[in-house]
Amino acid sequence: MTLLTGCRTCLAPNPYMFLPMGDHPPANSFVRAEDVGKNQPAYPLDTQVCLECGLIQVADQVPEGFFEHYLYVPSSATLMHSHFAELAEILKNEANSGLVVDIGCNDGLLLSACNKLGCRTVGVDPAANLAEVALTRGVEVEVGYFSDAAAKDLVDKHGRAAVIVTTNTFNHIGNLHDFMAGVSQWLADDGVMVIEVPWAKELLEKNEFDTIYHEHVSEFSLLSLVKLGAFFGLVVADVHRLGVHGGSMRVFLRRAAAVTSVKPIVPEMLAEERDAGMLSIETYQAFSARVDKVRLDLNAILADLHSQGLKVAGYGAPAKGNTLLNFFKIGPGNLDYLVDRNALKQGLFSPGMKIPIRSPEALLDAERPDVLLVLAWNFFDEIRLQQEDFAAHGGRFLVPLPTPVLVN
Repeated sequence: MTLLTGCRTCLAPNPYMFLPMGDHPPANSFVRAEDVGKNQPAYPLDTQVCLECGLIQVADQVPEGFFEHYLYVPSSATLMHSHFAELAEILKNEANSGLVVDIGCNDGLLLSACNKLGCRTVGVDPAANLAEVALTRGVEVEVGYFSDAAAKDLVDKHGRAAVIVTTNTFNHIGNLHDFMAGVSQWLADDGVMVIEVPWAKELLEKNEFDTIYHEHVSEFSLLSLVKLGAFFGLVVADVHRLGVHGGSMRVFLRRAAAVTSVKPIVPEMLAEERDAGMLSIETYQAFSARVDKVRLDLNAILADLHSQGLKVAGYGAPAKGNTLLNFFKIGPGNLDYLVDRNALKQGLFSPGMKIPIRSPEALLDAERPDVLLVLAWNFFDEIRLQQEDFAAHGGRFLVPLPTPVLVN
């Protein structure tokens, strides 16, 4: 068991461990065919919560260099194109003519949308393979990990940033205080930091335990970001509620000296967190019990489908899906294969359970499944539209969360 002794954001001691999920390989450490027979390194996934700020967190055990060749890309989901186009408009208005920085820019999808609006941009990302993709979109990327030490050279090269944005990257950062020190260096005095992350309140209410994995070392409450920002003289001035990724938030932090007022939604959401019991130990005990019931119910449904002689495959090979598969011990005996639109994952095997991953075209084969377990449940509406032919031929979808349900 590997446990944190202090909270990653507010530094309060001894976060409470409420969901031990056993040993897991990193959720994006997909396996090549020639390595299927080899043992895969795995690390404890013991989930803790800080009862002072509501940050859900796991110890940072991601191997050194892990993010330097990465397989997740947002552009494989149609929804993310429109989502980032909308965000680009907001960033353009915030930046005026100033520099827009995207830390964890991945394949450049967001910054390419900003560039089309005439923004001046630069991305930072450690994944050289994704930086090459971003370059084909006309996005300049500084390849490397962002830190306080790295920030000085970036400021010298590019100047101060009017906007620093990070979308679904902040939850990957083990040392948040070092990261924020770097942001404080780079951000202009009147600049804004924009953080998009899943909202921990939604995770708790919708049983979204699978969004916790070794790369997602933190699941944020708004209170945790308020307390973290305060260490660096940054104030949460506004928040947008987002439906993406099962329920997220877009948080705007500004230097205290530049904040004249805080939008009413900030205290409103903080009150919602308090009323939801996010600082109460009983909330997390109840969550753990619900997750255990999901495990029992989902495995019972899969057993019943197999007893009927039905073929079951999985739709999507997302990191969250690998948490679910490994924690619930759902493997090749339960799912014939997974399909994923991300070509970088096709031909590989899922971490831990080692289920083969194919193109969605496999669903058109003669051996098409009868049921698809939707591991990428956060894109279910999109998947359902894409798989109209599968449904038209009698195919059903098994959606695992918040509680398992078969959809005709």
